[in-house]
Formats: sequence, C-alpha cells, structure tokens
Amino acid sequence: MTGHTAFDWRTFLLRWSGEWADSLPHDEARDPDDEAARRARWLGFPPASQERVTAMEERLGRRMPPSYRAFLLVTDGWRHAGGFVWLLAGTADARRHDNESELADMYEEDLDEDAGPEEWREAGIWRRGLQLDVRSDATYVLLDPEDVDEDGEWAVYTWASWRADAPKRYSDFGSFMEAMYREFHSLRAHRTGREPAFVNDTTRELDARVDEARRDALRGDWERALKTLDEAEEYGRPRARGLGDQIRRLLGRTHLVYFPDVVTDPRYAPELLPPLAAEHAAHSYRGDASLAFPLRGADDALVSQVFATLEQVRASAYRYTAPGPFGEAVDRARELARWGDTDQAWRTLTDALPLWRPLGPDHLVPLGWVADPVLGPLLTVERGRELLSTPRGGHPGEAPAPTPGLDPPGLAWLADPGPGGGRGPYRFVLVEGVEPEDLPARLGDEDAEGAALDAPRTLQEARWHLPRGPRESSSYEDRPVMAVGRAGAGWSFAFDGDPAPFAPRRFVSPAASAAAGTRAVVVWSDLGAWRGESFFHLSVARDSTREYAFTYTDGEIRRTGDIPRALDPDRFFAVPGAAAERPLLEAVTEHFGVRLPRHALLNGRLHTVTTRSWTRPPRDGETYLVWSMA
Repeated sequence: MTGHTAFDWRTFLLRWSGEWADSLPHDEARDPDDEAARRARWLGFPPASQERVTAMEERLGRRMPPSYRAFLLVTDGWRHAGGFVWLLAGTADARRHDNESELADMYEEDLDEDAGPEEWREAGIWRRGLQLDVRSDATYVLLDPEDVDEDGEWAVYTWASWRADAPKRYSDFGSFMEAMYREFHSLRAHRTGREPAFVNDTTRELDARVDEARRDALRGDWERALKTLDEAEEYGRPRARGLGDQIRRLLGRTHLVYFPDVVTDPRYAPELLPPLAAEHAAHSYRGDASLAFPLRGADDALVSQVFATLEQVRASAYRYTAPGPFGEAVDRARELARWGDTDQAWRTLTDALPLWRPLGPDHLVPLGWVADPVLGPLLTVERGRELLSTPRGGHPGEAPAPTPGLDPPGLAWLADPGPGGGRGPYRFVLVEGVEPEDLPARLGDEDAEGAALDAPRTLQEARWHLPRGPRESSSYEDRPVMAVGRAGAGWSFAFDGDPAPFAPRRFVSPAASAAAGTRAVVVWSDLGAWRGESFFHLSVARDSTREYAFTYTDGEIRRTGDIPRALDPDRFFAVPGAAAERPLLEAVTEHFGVRLPRHALLNGRLHTVTTRSWTRPPRDGETYLVWSMA
C-alpha cells in the first residue's frame, strides 16, 4: 500500500485489535496487559502528543519518517505486531541499535574486497538502524535512516535468528505493519480444535474474493485470479494456496507446489495426486516418506493411492484418463503424441478444453495429464499460459490465440547447434507406407528383447533400460536403441541421436532390409566430427534392393547407383565440411516429403526398438571382444 502518511491508521488498528480480541479463547490465562487489551479491544496505547514525538526526534537527532510519525499520533506503541514481535516501540522506547545484536560484525565478515557500496550499506543497517522491537521472539525490527524514498519514508528491515534467512525489507513502516497484520491472520487461520473459529469481516471478504478468483480462473483470466489468490494466501485463507498451486503448476513452477487444503479431498485425487507423485519422482534424493507430508490429515486410502501412483509414474506406466468428451480427446492426443505429432496432440487437447468439467468447486484445470509419460512432455510455459487462458468448465470467456507449434518442418533442424553450441551426430531410417508399429519386423534384432516396441521412453531412458536376464554383446556389433514414430504423410522413422562411431569398412546400411515391398532411406551424419572424422552417408533402397548411396568422408565421396540430381553429393560438398549439412537435409526433405518431430525427439517420450546391427560380422583374422552379463 502507498500513501501511509494519509492512511487511516485508527480504523486499520481498531479492526486489527477487534479481530485479535475475538480470536482469543475466553477461558485462557493471559498476562494482565493482554487481558486489558482484550477487554478494551485495543492493542495500542494512548496516542503520542506532538510534543512527545518532537522530543523523541530531538533525542535521536532525526525527524521520523511520515508513516511511523502518523502511527505514533494514533498509538504510542503496539502490542503483538504479527506473531513474533510482542511489543513495538513508541516514543520512549525507540532507540539506535548500535550493533547491539553484533550482526554488523557477522555480515561485514562475509564481505570481501570485491564487495560494492550497496553490500556495505546493507551490512551497516545494524549500526545505524533505529530499533523498534522491545520484546520479541529473537526478532529484530529496524528502521533504516539511509534507505529513504522520495516521500521521506524509511525502509524497515526485520531479521529472526530462527529463520536462517537474510533480513527482510519493507518499503516503509506502514507496509511493515500491513505485513504483520497479514501474518496475524495467517497464524490465526490455522487453529486448534479448542480455539474459537477465526471468522470476521476481513476473512469473509477474503473468502468471497477467493470464490471470485476461482470463477476468474475458469473464465481464463488466470493472472487476475492468481494475484487475488496470492493475496488471500498471505492472510492464510484456506483453499487459496491449493487453488493457486493449480495455476502455478501449469506455469512450470513445481517447487513447493502441494495443493494444500485441496489435495486431501478424495474428489480431486485423480487430478492432483499424479502431478504430486511426478514431482516427487523427479527428485531421486527425496525419501518416499516425505511424499506423505502434503497429505497430512488425509485418510489412509488416499495416502495409499498416492504411493500407488508414484510406482506407476516411476515405471512410466501411469496413464491419465478423464471423463466425457474431454477424456476422449485425451485418448486421441496420446495416440498422436506417442508417434511424435506433439503439435497436433496439443491442439487436440486445447480444442476440447471448453468441454472439460471440474471434479468439484475447487478444481480449476485438468492437471493429471502432466504426469502422463506421453502427454506430460507436451507442456511448456507458453502452452501452460494458453491452457489457463482458455475458458472452461462451462464458463464464458474469450479464447486465446493458439501458441505456435514447436516442430519446424522437414529435417533441417538437425543442423541447428545443440545446447553445447555444436552439431552432434545422428542417424535415422525412413520407411514409406509403413506404420511405426511395423518397424520392429523390418529393423528389429530378433535376438534382442527390443525386437518389439518398448514402452514410450526418452532416448536416454531407453539406453539405460537394460533387458532382464542373461545377455551378450560384442565390440563388432552396433545395435542401437532407436525412437520410432511418424515422419510425415505416409512415412515412419527410427532415430538415434547418440550413435556409435562410424566404421565405414564394416558399416551395413539397414535400408535394404527395411525396404521389403516399399522404399527406405538411411541417413547417418557427423559433419561436426564429434566422433572422429567428418562424414555423411545417404542410402536409398526399394523392394529390398539398394538403389543408390553415397558416403562423404573427409573430402572424399564414394557412390553407388544412379543418384538423382537433387541429391547428388557434388552439389553440396563443393566446399568440404559442415556447411553442406543443412542444404543436404533440405534436399532430402523436399525429395521424399518427410519430416522428423523435433520436440518429441528432444523432449518427449516415444516407443523404441533395438535394431539389428549396423555393422557386418567379423571376418577371418579380425579380432573383437565379447562380454556377457548374467
């Protein structure tokens, strides 16, 4: 709040005092001063006269800031400022701190020669500050005469040893007192059974605003809703945090998102327990016992349900479902996403969102899908905002503009620099007229567990997923785990983003074996020379017979068959090296009409298959290693 000089201090403090008095159990023993304050319904003292304020200013050698001065003219001190300052100074008790706490020494010891003036100024508050706390729970309250705004207001700093945190700053004394009023409300909102219910005009007004925020959220005005809920949360209003956490989760804020006061309601378990379990599973260092912490007060069945969901999430076996037309759209979206079409999957979800219905009055948005191993990777911060901005649950509102798709067309994105700034190696197989489910029969290793499609995983998860039982590997074999999906109209793909080193003398293209009754394309590239020499390979087969191929290796091109002019390597390698990669990928895109889904490959989960070896068996005289695992 601004303008605390003209602020109606008496009305504000009378409301605070009355609410404090009404919150006390009548049969509770208390000290005489508190009992007198309860009976008088006044936490303050008689107002300070102008003469007393002037005398204090002469004693301290400074004119007091406007908001504190105005406060003193209403009450010369204050009891129970929040929960941890039991007496706040008036004109007689305000004094210079003069490093009484020795905190200046502690903070100045942490400053080195690189510390700037601002850091030294912050440490100096404990020497120059005006101390306002008289009695407290190891909590200091200081006015800073050197942190002054254009209105002459001094900032207030508080610090408590038991908080183990940096000093908290308030822009002026009035803002500090408002924060202490909110703290009082927050502490009173969580009552024990023997204390009177904390209900008053302020709580009723806040609860009405929480209900309106819920309606704002369902209309798509999530920013207004979240602002209201955050304010209500500062007062400790039930439901405010649980409703706000539903919005925060879709904005990518997962830290300390627990949906309190809502998650323990069994009605919302299908939507709120899965994201809770998924966030826990994402942090392997957390003990499972801590997962029960947000469920304090829940029945045993609900606690058992969250642990069962946790096991599903860890096994990538959780599957989100929803009732009605929206649930049908969820199933369609999953089918699209599991083959890589994440953009269309997202559009399917958002187009059906107006048909979604909440599970109860405190349910703002579908959330369980973020824990689904296939649907969860669809979420980005921008998409979360789009979903939150979409009217739903039968509430009217204006639909937002769709977020742009995440997948660029074609294949050229493979030439874009990666997170480390370079282009990594990759290889892929494209098969025409074949569904992704059929790729294991064409590419899969019959001797490997992965001859059939595995459950959707990231490529990293798939590489670390070792098959059960005895297995044997050798140094001459190259049997990659490849993600599969759709590569545009009429094509399927298998992709490996971390291939083994290219061995040109032993390399066997899988194009011919994949092309039974159709056409197949193989590309293997490391023009950035991440794994040794720079190379690019393209081979095309039809009806199990290779039609043409070329391999570029460090300035030399080996070719076979009648290569179409559009793919002639001489057109691209006039200048040797990585500059040819993007034009080559663009040419393959145009010639075959294919694409690869960037978002699904880099951030999503796709089915995988372990392929046959991309290298020939060893010949006589060639040595190799074989290792077995029981």
